[in-house]
Amino acid sequence: MAKGQEADPTEVVNRQLNAYNAKNIDAFMACWGEDAQYFAFPSNLLAEGAQQIRERYVVRFKEPNLFGQLIHRMNVGNLVIDREVVTRTFPDGPGRVDVIAIYEVDGGKITKAWFKMGAPVLDGASQA
Repeated sequence: MAKGQEADPTEVVNRQLNAYNAKNIDAFMACWGEDAQYFAFPSNLLAEGAQQIRERYVVRFKEPNLFGQLIHRMNVGNLVIDREVVTRTFPDGPGRVDVIAIYEVDGGKITKAWFKMGAPVLDGASQA
Protein backbone atom coordinates (compact mmCIF):
# COMPACT_ATOMS: atom_id res chain seq x y z
CA MET A 1 0.00 0.00 0.00
CA ALA A 2 1.37 3.41 -0.94
CA LYS A 3 2.20 5.87 1.81
CA GLY A 4 -0.82 7.97 2.71
CA GLN A 5 -3.22 5.49 1.12
CA GLU A 6 -5.81 4.11 3.54
CA ALA A 7 -6.77 0.44 3.43
CA ASP A 8 -10.28 -0.14 2.10
CA PRO A 9 -12.42 -0.71 5.23
CA THR A 10 -14.34 -3.53 3.52
CA GLU A 11 -11.07 -5.30 2.70
CA VAL A 12 -9.96 -5.12 6.35
CA VAL A 13 -13.28 -6.58 7.52
CA ASN A 14 -13.17 -9.24 4.81
CA ARG A 15 -9.66 -10.32 5.91
CA GLN A 16 -10.93 -10.48 9.48
CA LEU A 17 -13.91 -12.70 8.50
CA ASN A 18 -11.66 -14.99 6.45
CA ALA A 19 -9.27 -15.35 9.41
CA TYR A 20 -12.26 -16.00 11.72
CA ASN A 21 -13.47 -18.80 9.47
CA ALA A 22 -9.94 -20.23 9.24
CA LYS A 23 -9.64 -19.94 13.06
CA ASN A 24 -6.30 -18.21 12.51
CA ILE A 25 -5.90 -16.08 15.63
CA ASP A 26 -2.79 -14.24 14.43
CA ALA A 27 -4.31 -13.26 11.06
CA PHE A 28 -7.55 -12.34 12.86
CA MET A 29 -5.79 -10.11 15.38
CA ALA A 30 -3.72 -8.43 12.63
CA CYS A 31 -7.00 -6.78 11.58
CA TRP A 32 -7.65 -5.22 15.02
CA GLY A 33 -6.08 -2.09 16.49
CA GLU A 34 -4.12 -2.30 19.74
CA ASP A 35 -6.74 -0.16 21.54
CA ALA A 36 -9.79 -1.63 19.80
CA GLN A 37 -13.10 -1.85 21.64
CA TYR A 38 -15.61 -4.69 21.25
CA PHE A 39 -19.25 -4.05 22.22
CA ALA A 40 -22.52 -5.90 22.51
CA PHE A 41 -24.82 -3.44 20.72
CA PRO A 42 -25.40 -0.69 21.58
CA SER A 43 -22.92 0.11 24.36
CA ASN A 44 -22.03 -2.91 26.53
CA LEU A 45 -18.22 -3.01 26.42
CA LEU A 46 -17.15 -6.67 26.34
CA ALA A 47 -13.45 -6.32 25.56
CA GLU A 48 -11.03 -3.41 25.48
CA GLY A 49 -7.69 -3.71 23.77
CA ALA A 50 -6.21 -6.35 21.52
CA GLN A 51 -5.27 -8.68 24.40
CA GLN A 52 -8.84 -8.93 25.72
CA ILE A 53 -10.20 -9.44 22.19
CA ARG A 54 -7.60 -12.16 21.57
CA GLU A 55 -8.59 -13.93 24.81
CA ARG A 56 -12.26 -14.03 23.70
CA TYR A 57 -11.45 -15.46 20.31
CA VAL A 58 -8.85 -18.01 21.41
CA VAL A 59 -11.73 -19.68 23.29
CA ARG A 60 -14.24 -19.24 20.45
CA PHE A 61 -11.86 -20.67 17.85
CA LYS A 62 -11.90 -23.99 19.75
CA GLU A 63 -15.51 -24.55 18.63
CA PRO A 64 -15.32 -27.27 15.95
CA ASN A 65 -18.19 -25.98 13.80
CA LEU A 66 -17.48 -22.24 14.02
CA PHE A 67 -18.25 -20.43 10.76
CA GLY A 68 -19.53 -16.98 9.84
CA GLN A 69 -21.55 -16.89 6.62
CA LEU A 70 -21.73 -13.40 5.15
CA ILE A 71 -25.28 -12.62 4.00
CA HIS A 72 -24.86 -8.94 3.14
CA ARG A 73 -22.22 -6.24 3.52
CA MET A 74 -22.47 -2.49 3.13
CA ASN A 75 -20.28 0.41 4.08
CA VAL A 76 -20.45 4.14 4.50
CA GLY A 77 -17.12 5.89 4.93
CA ASN A 78 -15.10 3.99 7.50
CA LEU A 79 -18.06 1.95 8.81
CA VAL A 80 -18.68 -1.57 7.52
CA ILE A 81 -21.93 -3.34 8.39
CA ASP A 82 -22.27 -7.10 7.96
CA ARG A 83 -25.28 -9.35 8.30
CA GLU A 84 -24.05 -12.86 9.03
CA VAL A 85 -25.38 -16.22 10.06
CA VAL A 86 -22.88 -17.70 12.49
CA THR A 87 -22.70 -21.43 13.17
CA ARG A 88 -21.45 -22.12 16.70
CA THR A 89 -21.47 -24.60 19.53
CA PHE A 90 -23.68 -23.06 22.22
CA PRO A 91 -23.91 -24.38 25.81
CA ASP A 92 -27.09 -26.27 24.77
CA GLY A 93 -25.58 -27.65 21.56
CA PRO A 94 -24.71 -26.69 17.99
CA GLY A 95 -26.78 -24.15 16.13
CA ARG A 96 -26.90 -20.85 14.32
CA VAL A 97 -27.42 -17.22 15.23
CA ASP A 98 -28.18 -14.13 13.15
CA VAL A 99 -25.63 -11.38 13.73
CA ILE A 100 -25.39 -7.75 12.71
CA ALA A 101 -21.78 -6.59 13.02
CA ILE A 102 -20.77 -2.94 12.72
CA TYR A 103 -17.05 -2.26 12.34
CA GLU A 104 -15.27 1.09 12.53
CA VAL A 105 -11.99 0.97 10.60
CA ASP A 106 -9.22 3.55 10.97
CA GLY A 107 -5.65 3.32 9.73
CA GLY A 108 -6.26 -0.11 8.21
CA LYS A 109 -7.39 -1.64 11.53
CA ILE A 110 -10.71 -2.30 13.22
CA THR A 111 -10.88 0.20 16.08
CA LYS A 112 -14.43 -0.45 17.31
CA ALA A 113 -16.98 -3.17 16.70
CA TRP A 114 -20.58 -3.60 17.79
CA PHE A 115 -22.43 -6.92 17.59
CA LYS A 116 -26.20 -7.42 17.76
CA MET A 117 -27.11 -11.08 18.15
CA GLY A 118 -30.41 -12.76 17.45
CA ALA A 119 -31.69 -15.71 19.44
CA PRO A 120 -29.69 -18.89 18.80
CA VAL A 121 -31.53 -21.63 16.90
CA LEU A 122 -30.21 -25.05 17.85
CA ASP A 123 -29.74 -27.69 15.18
CA GLY A 124 -32.82 -29.89 15.08
CA ALA A 125 -35.00 -27.20 16.68
CA SER A 126 -38.03 -26.11 14.69
CA GLN A 127 -37.93 -22.54 13.43
CA ALA A 128 -41.16 -20.60 13.97
